[in-house]
Amino acid sequence: MTRRRSTSTRRKGARSVVLSRVIWIVWTVVTGSSIAGWIIPGMPLVGPLIQQVLGNKTVNEILSDERVNKVIDLAPDEAWQGKLGFLKKKLREHQAAVHATSGAGYQVPTVPGAQVPTYPGATSAARVAKSAQTIRIASYNIEVFGTTKMGKPWVVETLAQVVRHFDIVAIQEIRTQDDQLMPTFLAVVNADGSRYDYVIGPRVGRTISTEQYAFVYDTQRIEVDRSSVASMSDPADMLHREPLVARFRTRSSGAGLPFSFWLVNIHTDPDEVASEVDVLAGVFQVMQAARADEDDVILLGDLNANEHQLGLLGQLPGITWVVSGITTNTRKTKTYDNILFNRFATSEFTGRWGVVDVQSVFRLTMDQALEVSDHFPVWAEFHVYESAPMQHTAQLPGYFFQ
Repeated sequence: MTRRRSTSTRRKGARSVVLSRVIWIVWTVVTGSSIAGWIIPGMPLVGPLIQQVLGNKTVNEILSDERVNKVIDLAPDEAWQGKLGFLKKKLREHQAAVHATSGAGYQVPTVPGAQVPTYPGATSAARVAKSAQTIRIASYNIEVFGTTKMGKPWVVETLAQVVRHFDIVAIQEIRTQDDQLMPTFLAVVNADGSRYDYVIGPRVGRTISTEQYAFVYDTQRIEVDRSSVASMSDPADMLHREPLVARFRTRSSGAGLPFSFWLVNIHTDPDEVASEVDVLAGVFQVMQAARADEDDVILLGDLNANEHQLGLLGQLPGITWVVSGITTNTRKTKTYDNILFNRFATSEFTGRWGVVDVQSVFRLTMDQALEVSDHFPVWAEFHVYESAPMQHTAQLPGYFFQ
């Protein structure tokens, strides 16, 4: 008669196997032996821990502190925890050495040396100096922007370089309980002498996995009316995440009237897109009537919808969107992100817009690009001075690279 092992025995055995495998993998990485084979959900332990490139072993940061800590938590006693903690330390030392070696592992990308794909009429927002006559407003869903992502210096530096090339960036999907995340990020952005600041909204969402929106802006070119910053009221709970709104104005020294405008930052729920874009039509109209002296409303963010799926929002009189016929996710399969406004009221739009292909600009692999975000930033350009509302304007061709 075959005796069945107890559940606790099976668990201990499985735990030992997991620990043994992890120790072997970590030790293999550290010693270099051959390998056979972030206005936050935790990363799963399952998945590739080591990437082996043909002819050249590359150690990646996918052995994150979070994953290693999860394994340490599985340790049956303090002795095991100590051993794993030591291996974690050695792994970090090895990764630091890899980072310091040219051509090995991840390297902090630099825009000036980046290779930008060439398309007729294309222009890269990451390679164009800021004009005194125009501003560029961007939207960027920085997927699960939290402490895990901030723990990867090369990712943070990539994000900082992207931000520096815009005057305002509307950020979605900030997911953290750490109130120091944005100040820490802005310190990196401003490390080159830039003077960016931010406003952030409350944590919003129906589930325990709440998110925040933020606006990051260049204080040398843009000012914000802080009394205008607010999360829109949604008493009927028609939106999963209430939009964050704020009113901005350009800093300009010319004779013209500085361009002022509302920004409405939104991240729709992917399971309720059809109903939420209809609700956003009402949101847009409410903001148009919010101030008698302000006719410019720019709604931007991750809509989880392309230009053909905008529902009532896309049917508003005079509404236009800048991103059309181009994908905005990192895998280049979907159009999720956009920037919308009334083309008659907001005649300050120059007709120039783009989608920043972060993977190509920073010469990243697909896996590396996905560590930065599963979305690309989208942007639109506007004149720094107020223009008289136009009776009619044709949308100019978009300038983008992908």
